[in-house]
Amino acid sequence: MFRFLQYVILTVIFYLHFVFMLQAQIQKTDSGTIELYSDFKSKYVTPRHIEVWFPEHFKKGMDVSVLYMHDGQMLYDYTSTWNQQSWNVDSTAAALMSAGKIKDCIIVGIWNGGTTRHKDYFPEKPFLSLKEVEKKWVQEELKKAGRTTEVFEPVSDDYLKCLVYEIKPFIDSVYQISGTKNKTFVSGSSMGGLISMYAIMEYPDVFGGAACLSTHWPGVFNMEGNPVPQAFTNYIGGRLPLLKDNRLYFDYGDGTLDALYPPLQKEVDKVLTSYPKSLWTSRFFPGKDHSEKAWAERFGSVLIYLIGQ
Repeated sequence: MFRFLQYVILTVIFYLHFVFMLQAQIQKTDSGTIELYSDFKSKYVTPRHIEVWFPEHFKKGMDVSVLYMHDGQMLYDYTSTWNQQSWNVDSTAAALMSAGKIKDCIIVGIWNGGTTRHKDYFPEKPFLSLKEVEKKWVQEELKKAGRTTEVFEPVSDDYLKCLVYEIKPFIDSVYQISGTKNKTFVSGSSMGGLISMYAIMEYPDVFGGAACLSTHWPGVFNMEGNPVPQAFTNYIGGRLPLLKDNRLYFDYGDGTLDALYPPLQKEVDKVLTSYPKSLWTSRFFPGKDHSEKAWAERFGSVLIYLIGQ
């Protein structure tokens, strides 16, 4: 009964997060500048806002790294978010650049699609590898959690096409950036962690590194009889040989929703042992919960790992 109540509470938290995200106002910044591209149109997915942050000293044509981040409405301005929390990526990145701890970079925050968030971010190929009965189980679990009212069909392959073939070329062109693999990175948390993992596994020649914080390996919110985590580890094991010099960052806590993650991340870590240890890390933060506050605390470490001097 306790475990059931725990899942109900966590589901309600996620539902509130899901409902209020699209109501966030355009964000302000404490350091640097944000340029907004409203309702960026795509032939692959629904329109969404894109907010590009760059430091005060940035000029078009500079040799900079680019970090693409999911759930972009939660990145910069805590006063505009549903829970009054944000990643504070602007102040953190600016401080690290000023201290000479990371290379010059800009950050591209891609807002999620609200009602499409789960199907945008759920890795498609692992889902398709499930048996039909397992797919139906996932669908029913997501219905219980309020994530879908119909047949659940991930569109993350299309979401990544939007990122790789539409958003990235747009950013490279507008800001006159080289866009090379060793300057291009992707990051997110929870479902955003899943799609970041999927992005680098599907496009290892595009992204030089991925940071996946509090990765939502369950896919749903019930671990009893859940086939999804094994599908993810199988997928990663099959794709790892395609990676070359790509940097992988994973982390997790053990509070609130993160309480589900420690045993699942350990299984992923076992798969990653076949990849050079110098190119991946998996970090545990005891007592840390599933929140922007927690992710903000370790975002500096993420930047240093991906684009440190």
